Amino acid sequence: MVDRKILRTYSMLGPQGSFFARLAELAAERDDFAVLAADLAQSSGIGKFMRECPNQFYNVGIAEQNMVNIAAGLAKTGFKTFAATFANFITMRSCEQVRVNMGYMKLPVKLVGARAGIVNGHLGNSHFCFEDIALMRVIPNLVVVSPVDAFEAVKVAEAAAESDQPMYIRLTGKVNTPMIYKEDYDFQLGKAVNLKEGTDIVIFTTGTIAANGLKAAKLLDEVGISTAVVNIHTIKPLDGEVLEAYAKTTKLWVSLEEHNIVGGLGSAIAEYKAALKQSPPQIFLGLPDAYGKAGEYEWMLEENGLSAQKIFERIKDYFNQLG
Repeated sequence: MVDRKILRTYSMLGPQGSFFARLAELAAERDDFAVLAADLAQSSGIGKFMRECPNQFYNVGIAEQNMVNIAAGLAKTGFKTFAATFANFITMRSCEQVRVNMGYMKLPVKLVGARAGIVNGHLGNSHFCFEDIALMRVIPNLVVVSPVDAFEAVKVAEAAAESDQPMYIRLTGKVNTPMIYKEDYDFQLGKAVNLKEGTDIVIFTTGTIAANGLKAAKLLDEVGISTAVVNIHTIKPLDGEVLEAYAKTTKLWVSLEEHNIVGGLGSAIAEYKAALKQSPPQIFLGLPDAYGKAGEYEWMLEENGLSAQKIFERIKDYFNQLG
């Protein structure tokens, strides 16, 4: 049983803060941890780790490509290595280094993309990151993970610390994030988690936008559309078993993500379902394939149709058209 006080603390810290707070606890028990940052350590949630594990923390400055190379070297010598900064910088500026060191060489660096999606609000498109899943999932040998809340971020930190695979960990949301999990559960990389049962529609979701997906599902239930919600925390490798199970039992699939509708979770699902003999139609809910306006995070979710009410309306309208 998980202490509610701990859950409240995780919620206040958000996925970024909770992830690195748990890493600090793990690092205190051993001397083979190394966490690297590229100048934006405090903004990426690494503050607690910096204070409590100063001898295991390295700030390389605004040099993301070098950071991945240094992380690869540390991993090669046996360190459990995490390299973190804002998701847009760590995936785009250092993509070639990720491809060679993590993909080709299979070095078990854990790349942590903080503040992914559009949570950077007023900083604008240069600091948004809605292309990273597409970039990272096409690199062979990378595991791609995006937790749905701060507690699952802790679970991901624990799993990543034990994994010998290269990994991209996508952290969305902000502080005081909604908590989906209220008690402990069995987390396994590559295994989706059923958050809500339903028979008409299934919403496959990843990242903290899942909270709005759950709210929308309850609104759909209220108008007589039974809606399941599945947490696809591991985007690569995808849990094919859960997809195949829902292919036989539901009338509509919905992919929901805080990422471009091109190349993300929805695309990964569509690629898998293309080979199935039987599957329902799919609609893609996410960020449009365009650069939009800057603004407050919640306002931007509303503008992009990702508030709970907008998700509900979009799914309801499409489902009713199925007849």
